[in-house]
Amino acid sequence: MIHILVVEDDVKLNQIVCTYLNDSGFQAKGCLSANEAYEEMYNNLYELIISDIMMPEIDGFEFAQTVREVNKTIPILFMSAKDDLPSKQKGFQLGIDDYMVKPIELDELLLHVRALLRRANIEMERKITIGNLELDADGMSATLGGEEISLTTREFNIIYKLLSYPKKTFSRAQLMDEFWGVDSETSLRAVDVYVTKLRDKLSACDGFKIVTVRGLGYKVVLT
Repeated sequence: MIHILVVEDDVKLNQIVCTYLNDSGFQAKGCLSANEAYEEMYNNLYELIISDIMMPEIDGFEFAQTVREVNKTIPILFMSAKDDLPSKQKGFQLGIDDYMVKPIELDELLLHVRALLRRANIEMERKITIGNLELDADGMSATLGGEEISLTTREFNIIYKLLSYPKKTFSRAQLMDEFWGVDSETSLRAVDVYVTKLRDKLSACDGFKIVTVRGLGYKVVLT
């Protein structure tokens, strides 16, 4: 199932959008502020973000910019009452993918969401099968040759991320920011430790290998 993060400080609108998306076959989670959204994204995987612009403390522009610094690919849809061209230009310059002006039609929102997911090549089924390994993001489970293997939540999230974008290099800092949090005081060496553990646990996998990109980070290469 596709997980969508809705960042909107209007409680009623947030609930309406989440309920509609859930009824349409998605798993939507509402956050009332950017800080709440950051915390949610550090602990869970999301395939798409819907965000307001005018929010207290951290507005949608700053939020989108921060997300783009650590995640270059997740689709971001602005849903805002700001209908002026400069706001739209700023949003797209910061890296958003789509922009809808309030009040929105929920049926139209659904069309935009599906189009964004389609362009991002994100499938409704959150399962990855490569060789003899299968990852199920909804159940947070991994099986190797039909036998379940034990992965911690962080180990699962890291390998799921790498396998979702084969051949794409993720820096240690990117992985640290996404799965430990930007405020974490943990050394970047922690990423190396987790990758070593993953290589050990997945040594019998026959469909890919985790490659070290010297001076940068890691990527998955299909075999």
